[in-house]
Amino acid sequence: MRNSIKYTKDELRKKYKMLRVNMSEDERSAYDRKIAENLTSLYQYKNARTILTYISIGIEVDTRLFIKKALDDGKYVAVPKCTDDCGLDFYFINSTDDLETGSFGLFEPNTDRCRKVKNYKDCLCIVPGMSFDVSGYRIGYGKGYYDRFLSEFTGATVGLCYSNCVRWKLPRGFYDRSVDIVVTDRYFRKCSSRYNNKE
Repeated sequence: MRNSIKYTKDELRKKYKMLRVNMSEDERSAYDRKIAENLTSLYQYKNARTILTYISIGIEVDTRLFIKKALDDGKYVAVPKCTDDCGLDFYFINSTDDLETGSFGLFEPNTDRCRKVKNYKDCLCIVPGMSFDVSGYRIGYGKGYYDRFLSEFTGATVGLCYSNCVRWKLPRGFYDRSVDIVVTDRYFRKCSSRYNNKE
C-alpha cells in the first residue's frame, strides 16, 4: 500500500509539474499576483505577527511579492533552512538580501546574519505544494520536510496553489498533514473547522 501511494504521488507530481511548466510567464505572473492578493486579504494573515514562508523557485507559486508586502505591512518574516535530520528551522529576514543558496539549490537564510525563530506563537505558516485537495492535503516535493514541521506546529497554515492544480481528493499517507486554508488565483478555501467563525 505504501509503495502504491508513493507511485501515485510521483505520477501526480509529474502531471502538475507539467501543467505549471506549460503556463506562459505572463499567465503565471498574473496568477501569482492574484494569489498574493487573496492571501493578504485573509483574517489569518492580518492577525499574524510572524509569517513563516518558503522562498519560491522555478514553477512554485511566487512568494517574493508577498514577502515584500508582508515586510511593508510590518510583519516579521521568517524563511526555512533544512536541517541534517530532515527538519526545518526558520530564521527571520529583513529582505531577500539575507538569503543564500542552500540545500537542493533552494534559497535559505544566511544564519550568520539572521536570527532563529524560537517561539512559533502567533505565526502563520505558508506551505508549498505541487497540488492540494479540498481537504487541505497536498502533493509536495517528496522529501517530507514540511510534514515533519507541521506535525508539531500549532498555528494557522495556508497552502498556495494554482487553481488548475487543485483536486477533489489526493492520496494521503499516515504522516501527511493538511493545511487549514488553500489559497489559489481564483478563491480561497477553508479546510479546517477551527476557522469557521473567523472572517
